[in-house]
Amino acid sequence: MQNKAMIDRRTLLLGMAAGLAGCGAARAPAAIADPRLSSSDPAGKLLAAARSQVGVTLHYDPAYTVLPFPNGDVPREKGVCTDVVIRAYRDAFGIDLQALVNADMRKAFAAYPKKWGLRRPDRNIDHRRVPNLARFLARMGAELPIPADGRGWQPGDIFTSIIGGTATHIGLVSDRPGARGPMILHNVGRGAREEDALLAWPITGRFRWKV
Repeated sequence: MQNKAMIDRRTLLLGMAAGLAGCGAARAPAAIADPRLSSSDPAGKLLAAARSQVGVTLHYDPAYTVLPFPNGDVPREKGVCTDVVIRAYRDAFGIDLQALVNADMRKAFAAYPKKWGLRRPDRNIDHRRVPNLARFLARMGAELPIPADGRGWQPGDIFTSIIGGTATHIGLVSDRPGARGPMILHNVGRGAREEDALLAWPITGRFRWKV
């Protein structure tokens, strides 16, 4: 059941990816200079780590995988949306979200979503599920109000959204401007990319953690 749900999610995301092409192709106004943050800034370090995945992570692959622990990961050429965030925090700050989410779920399993029929934490997949990662961030005090439009976001913010009414998504807000707000770093079915897609789907959450 779990594998089927993840495969169904992949099918939905790959279908939505074609519709994203126009959004991803939107250009920032030519008169706006690239305002990328310094790599010494915490948000700048986080975004540099996320941006380094572009051209490396080329595929979306939601298959359930047994991972090493701690610091477990699937091969970098593939992954899901959560892996963009997980790898960015690991590369920028040495933060292992696999271990942190697992520790918090072992301490407070009842506080986490009950969507997968599990009775105990699963360190191979828990941190790679958007609802779990969002709940962890909220429990860490990182949740912020969602801006009414593309303004009000800061570089390094984490967003969550809902695609097609059912598929959850997550990514990082970039320091580069798009036509309708800041660009984002994410993987929505075509590998890690930086795109003008923050408002492509309904936003469900906003977080700022360690930046």
